[in-house]
Amino acid sequence: MITYRTWERPVLYGMAAASILLAVYFAVLALVSGWEFTLVQFRDFWYFVVALAGGFGIQVALFIRLRRVALHDHGSRGAVAVSGGTSTAAMISCCTHYLANILPVLGATGVVALVAQYQVELFWVGLAFNAAGIVYVGYKLVQATRHMAWMEAQT
Repeated sequence: MITYRTWERPVLYGMAAASILLAVYFAVLALVSGWEFTLVQFRDFWYFVVALAGGFGIQVALFIRLRRVALHDHGSRGAVAVSGGTSTAAMISCCTHYLANILPVLGATGVVALVAQYQVELFWVGLAFNAAGIVYVGYKLVQATRHMAWMEAQT
């Protein structure tokens, strides 16, 4: 049975993960490019940044809930495994455009121009990976929940 208590901890972890991701975004960008540039970037792209952080938080919440369901079903502990690969890929895609601020120091001006030119497209790639991660973890949660209900019905 799904109750408020069932989702309380996963939602709190998801909100914490999204908040931490936003804090890292602001910290890294401010350290690399300064606070004023950070504020301009956030003002211009807040909807992408907030959506990516929110999607990451949703993935974390789903994963925490999935882990709890899987731990209750001792028969499927080994079968239910979700990697953080999708979230990692989303984060890499999301933050790749910030290499534009660092790469000139490394002498990669061609890459900088390319990344800066396709900044919005990279946001969309990050959102696509985020959506894929949510769908994947959500699907695994549905499978694990159904399996747990089936196991309970067998006993």
